[in-house]
Parts: sequence; C-alpha cells; structure tokens
Amino acid sequence: MTFVAVSDARRGWAMWAPPALLFLIAFFHRSAPGIIAKDLMHDFNTTAAIVGLLSAIYFYAYAGLMIPAGLCIDAFGVRRVVSVGGLVMGFGSVGMGLAATPRALFAARFAVGLGAATTFIGALKVAATWFPPGRFGFLSAVTVTVGIVGALASTAPLALLVAVAGWRGALGIVGLVTLTVSALCFAVVRDQPAARATERAPAARAVAVGMVRVLRNPHTWPPFLAFFCLYSAFGNLSLWVVPYLRDVYGLSARDAALYATAPSLALLGSAPLTGFVSDRVLGRRKLPYVVLASCSFALWLVLIATLGALPLGGVYALFFAMGALGAAFVLTWPLGREVNPPGLAGIAVAVVNLGGFLGAALTQGPLGAILDARWAGAVSGGARVYPLEAYAGAFAACAALALAAALLSLLLRETRGRNIYDELRGGA
Repeated sequence: MTFVAVSDARRGWAMWAPPALLFLIAFFHRSAPGIIAKDLMHDFNTTAAIVGLLSAIYFYAYAGLMIPAGLCIDAFGVRRVVSVGGLVMGFGSVGMGLAATPRALFAARFAVGLGAATTFIGALKVAATWFPPGRFGFLSAVTVTVGIVGALASTAPLALLVAVAGWRGALGIVGLVTLTVSALCFAVVRDQPAARATERAPAARAVAVGMVRVLRNPHTWPPFLAFFCLYSAFGNLSLWVVPYLRDVYGLSARDAALYATAPSLALLGSAPLTGFVSDRVLGRRKLPYVVLASCSFALWLVLIATLGALPLGGVYALFFAMGALGAAFVLTWPLGREVNPPGLAGIAVAVVNLGGFLGAALTQGPLGAILDARWAGAVSGGARVYPLEAYAGAFAACAALALAAALLSLLLRETRGRNIYDELRGGA
C-alpha cells in the first residue's frame, strides 16, 4: 500500500485540522450544561434530574450514531460526512439558544450530539489516510488533546461568554462558529491523497461480519465496561462540579467555572503522558490502567470525606488530581484494538469507545434524580439550591462507579503494546 510522502505532511495537517476543530467543539458541548445548569433551571423551571437528562441526551445521540457514522465516513468520505455533521451540530447549538420550551431544548441538544458523533472518527480517518501508519498513535493522542481543550473551553471561557451574552447568546455564537468551521471543512478537506484515489472501502458485508467477531470476543468487554464506569464518574463530575461549588461554597458561576478547569487542565498533560508511559516506559497497558483507576477511586473517597470542608485551594488540587488520574481512559482504545484481529482495529476501537458514551448517557439523569431526592426546598434566583447531603449522595454514586472501573480493570488482558488476538484464540 502506498502512503502519502513526507513532503505532503503539511497538507495532511491541513486535512486533519477542520475535523479536529469540530471535535474540539463537540467536546465543548459534552460538559457545557454544567456551566448553565442554574440558568436552565431558572428559565425552564426544571430540576437537576431534567438537566441531567438534557446533558445525557447528547451522549445517547453520540453513542447511537458513532458506529453508523464510521460506516458512512468509509462509504462517503470525511469531507461530506463530517461537514454535514458540523452543520447539524451548529444548527443544534443555535436551536438550543432559541428554544422556548423544554421539548425544543431537548431536540436541539439531541441534534448537537448527532452531529458531534462524526467528528472524532473523521479526524482519526484523516490521520489514518493522510499520514504514515507509524504516526497514527501520535495523531490519536493529539486529537484527544484537542478535545480536552474543548472541555477546558466549556468552563471559565464559557462562563465569561455567558456573563457577556447570556446563555442563549453564548450557544448561538458557538453555533455560528461551528457552521463556519463546517464550511471550512467542506472547502479544504479531501478524502485521500491522489496516490490512494483508487482504493475502495470495505464492503458493508465485510464490516458487518467484522463487527460480529469483535462483539463475540469476550476480551472486548472488560475495556468496554471499565470505560463505561470510569467515564460515567468523570462525566458526572464535569456536569455537577459548578452547581456544587455554587451551592456549597457560595461561589459565583464565573468563580466556580475557574475551579472547574482543574480536571481538564490536568488531562491536557496526563492524557498524552499516560500514552507515552504505557508505550515507551512500561510497555504495558493493564498495569497503568489498574493503578490509575484504583487511585481515581481513592480520590473519590477523599472528595466525599472532605465534602464542603476542604479549603478552596485544596478543592482545586483535588479536582486537578482527579483529572490527572482520569487519563486511564486513553488506554481503552489500544486495549480494545490489541485483543481483536488487526484487520478489525477500527471496529474494535469504535466498540470499546461506545462504552464511555453509554455510561455518560445512562447515569447523568439518575444522578440528577439523586440530587432532587435530597433537595430541601431551597431556591435562589429561580433555581434549586441543593444541600451538602444531596451532593454527598450523588458523588457516592460516582465513587461506586470508579470502584467498579477499578475492579473491572483487573479483568483486562495485558497486551504489552502488541496485538495478542492469535495468542488469546490459541488459549495462551
């Protein structure tokens, strides 16, 4: 197979950049409801459970379309599919800003999730097509880091934008930016270099058969389930940290958002570092996953034990540490790939990746319900104010999920950074 020459590397980066920017915006939308949760409760006279469901509907849409989006990208190309996905995400963001009823708000949020589902796969498809195979791991890590920048943008920068333009205006501005980047994607991106223009995508039947093989492989499920639990805990922290700091510590939305930057800032460094240590230093996957997931559970216990009593400096340090240890999730993709047939790497990554999004989708509403069940009736500015006991219950559920992730990580197969599918099949 002929790959793009080194002299075309600059063009490869130009092809990768628009889908990566759309992925940044998609990642931004994952935790954005946490910043505007109180505004949503006030304007729509709603509860934490409903806000949790609103946040989760993004993940339902994302998870449901993730695998079909990959198939469409293979069939119709990154340029068309990701550009259309960007349009849907952009119009969804604008629609959220214009929504007059909860039903319209949910529909627009669902559209955001649908469009976002194309972005990560599209960026990785460009990385696989426009760069030599030896660069794919590096491009994957860079793409994830770009997404983390999007998560960071959904904290203090979003709070500042909301203070200036209101939550509706902020989402409208983000939507317009998304539409602009989508148009740029369509104008710039080409599906493959001229040297590979005659290559064909796998037939639909071959993809379906490969999917069945991955799903029937028992070694696919430990990383799927560990990611389900790990990302559920982390996603709920991102959603409820700002309301927690406002209700328990009395911070303003802007100040609370500054403290909410801690996990994302930590991930900026810890995500690529975790991949590097796993690849180059330890040459192992399971060991760092078990250690990080176990330490993450320990930090959840610290959070619960010090809830409302820790000084704000300590709160920031704790959230930073939780973000750093949460980087265990980046090992999910190589673990899923290395226990499945090499020719099914893309499908294997898509399947295990689905676990995290299903986790976020299925747990954010119930955790909001835990908050509502312990609400004492206090209201401020038209939004519910939850007591310390309510957050203790919600974060205890997160700790249980972190514990489950640590226990499930013990079931992972150590691959030592190489594909062991044939060994597993032979009973090794």
